[in-house]
Parts: sequence; structure tokens; C-alpha cells
Amino acid sequence: MTQTTDTAATAGARAGAARDLRPARRPRVHWAWFAAAVTFVTITGAAAFRSLPGLLIDPLHQEFGWSRGTIGAAVSVNLALYGLTAPFAAALMDRFGIRRVVAAALTVIALGSGLTVWMTRAWQLWLCWGLLVGLGTGSMALAFAATVTNRWFVRRRGLVSGILTAASASGQLIFLPVLSWTVEHHGWRPAAVTVALAALAVVPLVWLLLRDHPADVGLKPYGAEEFVPKPQPVPGAARRSLAVLASAALPRSRSRAGGGTSAGPFWLLAGTFAICGASTNGLIQTHFVPAAHDHGMPVTAAASLLAVIGVFDVAGTVASGWFTDRFEPRRLLAVYYALRGVSLLFLPLLLASAVHPPMIFFIVFYGLDWVATVPPTLALCREHYGEDSAIVFGWVLASHQVGAALVAYLGGLARDVFGSYDTVWYASGALCAAAALMALVIRRRPAALTEGAAAA
Repeated sequence: MTQTTDTAATAGARAGAARDLRPARRPRVHWAWFAAAVTFVTITGAAAFRSLPGLLIDPLHQEFGWSRGTIGAAVSVNLALYGLTAPFAAALMDRFGIRRVVAAALTVIALGSGLTVWMTRAWQLWLCWGLLVGLGTGSMALAFAATVTNRWFVRRRGLVSGILTAASASGQLIFLPVLSWTVEHHGWRPAAVTVALAALAVVPLVWLLLRDHPADVGLKPYGAEEFVPKPQPVPGAARRSLAVLASAALPRSRSRAGGGTSAGPFWLLAGTFAICGASTNGLIQTHFVPAAHDHGMPVTAAASLLAVIGVFDVAGTVASGWFTDRFEPRRLLAVYYALRGVSLLFLPLLLASAVHPPMIFFIVFYGLDWVATVPPTLALCREHYGEDSAIVFGWVLASHQVGAALVAYLGGLARDVFGSYDTVWYASGALCAAAALMALVIRRRPAALTEGAAAA
């Protein structure tokens, strides 16, 4: 009798545990879409900082006499840290949760941007805008979007990653016209304060509405067949980030049939994404406005064109996510880089004192291609690196920002030396052609093809 009672008690305990793990009743709208919406708004708010550096070059040069190379170097520190922080931030999200890391990052962005209004020396620009804002925004990088996508979605990952990537462009669209008007009519300091307030205003939204994992609300990830318990916090964020980097980047044995060693697609992905950063954040976002101003175009008009890029960036990135769910990502990357390189080769012929139809065509074309590379790059990371894909993508993003940082500095230096940006446009076009060829070398796993087709 006692044994029968014990058995019944054990069975009852197991049933209770099973009930604890069962998902709650499925809501009409899956909570994953709310998580994606909060992430979109958060990245949009943080994107205000990305709209400002290109608008600061001429005002800081005029007020303090700093060279464009000096200002570009501070921006390059910001861009480099934006990338180098990302993989550690992804690991920190696994350790402390998404909400805490993102809220802290937004606060650091607000602090760094706000302190710039009192700076009088170039090193202070490096400290505030380079170090503090760089660290904060690095924690708000695309690795954040990758973490949310991987945790909350099984189906429609390509589409969601495209939408979240487009959030940065949406922030550019919203803030660029406002900040350019503020700089032109009231100076650069009120613009810096606006950025600080925009980042700070998003903190309560993140803390109150964003959840770390579907299990927090008793749901399965969107499209999943089974309920996924929330994993335990992963200690040693820095050690894990470096271990994932070593595993992805260092040569490892191939199959017996192939022989030799291979580091997988990591270096190809990192190389192509470095060129992506060089030709977008480092080049167009940092130097388009001053380059157009060199040709007599008003700053507000040039900034408005940059904002229009953001409009079409949203459409292009979402479309790229849809394509990524259906077509081979490496071929998409090759097409995107090739088209971007061709457009950059024509840009020196299009810059003028007024906006004309060929320039509008370039803006639309370039906007559609701006960060269309992100969904297929993220898909390839996911296919090859599985659960570590968010951290691997963080390291790939680091290469993106290193490329952006180099061109942000070298572009300003080239302008100081040659008196124009023409050399930079041509060199970037050639780099994009090289990236298209590198993308075609990446091989996909046969199993990933099957999984991608099922997810679509």
C-alpha cells in the first residue's frame, strides 16, 4: 500500500511539473509580435545618435577649428566600439537578460550625448561621442535584434530580422530632418540634447514591456512545435564570447572525404560585412552631407536626401527578409553588393548644388540596398552556428563597424588631402565588387536548405 501511495504521489508531482511547463492558452496575437514591436521602437529611438555624426563635421570644424580627419577619427572610435561591443552584449543578454542590458545601454547613450554640450577639446569628443556612445550603441546593435529573433521566432525569422534591421533606418528617417533643422537654426548642442532625450525616453518602454524569453509569458516561440523552457543564465559572458569567436574563426578539421582544415564561412562573412559597413555607415552616413555641401547643396537638403534613404531602406530591408526566407542567402548578398558598387561609381557625377532627378534615383536605389545585406548574413550565421549564431553575428557585426570606422576616418583624411571625396567613392565601389565575389564563395549546408524551406 505504501509503495502504491508513493508511486501515486510521484506521478502527481510529475503531472504538476508538467503543468508548470505547459504553455498558457494561446493568445489571439502571439506575444512574439509584441516583443518585436518593442524591439523595433527601441532600436528606432537609439538610432537618433546615428543621424547626428554627419551633421556635426562642419559645425565642429567651424567652431573649434578641428580638422575633418580629427572629427572623423572620433566618429571612427564610435563605430568601432559599436561593433566590438556587440558580441559581448549578446553574451551579457544571455547572462543578465535583454531588458537590463538594453536599458543600461540606452542610459549610457543618453549620458555620452548629453555631456558633449560642455566639451571644448577634441579628446572630450573622443570620450563622449567615441567611447560612451560607442559602448552604449554597441549593446543596442543588430546582435540585439538577432537575440530577440532567435528567442521568440522559429517561423518568419528572415522577415522579422528584416523588419528589426529596418528600425535603424526608421530612426534615421524620423530624426535626420529634425536634427538637421536644429543644427542649422539653433546649433549642434540642442541637437545633441535631442539625441540624449530620445534615447532616455525609450528606457521605461523597454523596462515595462520587453520580456527576455517566451517562457516568461508561458508561450512557445512563434512557429515552434514544442514549449521551450527558459534557459538558465550563462555565466562568463566575456569568456563565452571569445570562445565562440575562436570556435568560429579558427581552422577545424573537415570531413574525412574532404580532408584538410576549414574555418567555415566566418571570415568570408566578416570580410563582406566589413565592406558593407565601409560603404554605408562609414561612407554615406558620415560623409554624404559634407560631400554634398562641398558642391553647394544646403545642409538641410542633403540631410533630407539621407532621410529619404531611410524611407526606402525600410522597404528594402523588409523585402530582403522576405527574399531570405525563400532564396539562397549567398546569392542575394552577391547581387546586393554588386548593385551597391555600381551605384557608388556613379555618385561623383551626380553631386550638385541642387537636387535633380538622377540624384533622387540614386537615393532610392541606394536606400533599397542600404542594409538589405543583414537578413541573408544573419541567416547564414544561423545556419552554420546554431545557438551561438547571435554571438557569431555580433563578431561579424564587429567587422562591419571596423570597416565603417576605417572609412569614417580615411574619408575625412582623403577630403583634407585631395580636396574632394571622389577617390573615396571610387574605392568603395571597387570594394563592393570584391564583396560580391566573396559572397559567392560561401557554401551553405545541405541540411540548412531543407530547414529554410520548411520555415518559409
